[in-house]
Amino acid sequence: MGLSYIAKSGYFDNIPHEKLMKLVEQRICDRRVLKLIRKWLKAGFVKADHFYETAIGSPQGGVISPLLANIYLNYLDTIWEKKFTELGTLVRYADDLVILCKTKKQALESISVLKAVFSKLELQMNTSKSKLVNLWGDQEGFDFLGMHHRKIPKQIKGMERHILRSYPSKKAMKKMKQKVKEVTEPRNRLFWTMNQMVEELNPRIQGWRNYYALDSLANKFLNKIDWYIRKRLTLFWNKKLNRRKKHHKFGLVGIMAQKSGLKTLVIRESTVKRRKEEHRKAG
Repeated sequence: MGLSYIAKSGYFDNIPHEKLMKLVEQRICDRRVLKLIRKWLKAGFVKADHFYETAIGSPQGGVISPLLANIYLNYLDTIWEKKFTELGTLVRYADDLVILCKTKKQALESISVLKAVFSKLELQMNTSKSKLVNLWGDQEGFDFLGMHHRKIPKQIKGMERHILRSYPSKKAMKKMKQKVKEVTEPRNRLFWTMNQMVEELNPRIQGWRNYYALDSLANKFLNKIDWYIRKRLTLFWNKKLNRRKKHHKFGLVGIMAQKSGLKTLVIRESTVKRRKEEHRKAG
């Protein structure tokens, strides 16, 4: 199966206001609301103490920007569903999308279609992030929404089959580690107890687990983040106690964090068995 992965260049910054408002007007008829949206689009923004006007674009990070972005690219979804579904399956989330195609010819035709639609919408492809990927053979994969997707060979009833598997992308792993470091590094938190540090980390860990721990293959990568969290907590604890050895008593600190209720990204087999037993007893 061929795959074409496309991203827009500076999408939020380049949406033309007039074309966007024409599409919004197809869904909203209240003039007061339309006037409010126009004012919001032209409100400008402040960066590094400088004010910038917004003649085009929808401010990235604004609460309504994702909604307006989806309204604008809904045109692409509609055109694709009406005329080009035979080329492949379009999967889009905001300004990121992939098209799953059966052949390279279909993938190349899909790129031509996208270029034509983007031109009409006055958008540009981000050529540095757009690529054509062949999923067969476990040679290539692609990143989409924080996950790396790749077909991996697996023996099923004595036959080798290639199964599409998903696990955290390198970029997502790096971002997770950075978030952990931001929590554990500040020196003004050396006054915190282990319980306080765990309470700060747990919501993030739970969120990552809910999103990334969907495939058993992901455990191999999430286990590395669990190890990194224990490493950062060990650094925090040894600094708190003014110990010279940064990684002193790594195992002991890990046990202390566990007793404080530290969650893990990888769900251990013992936990799974315990939950199954609890469900069985409950009903």
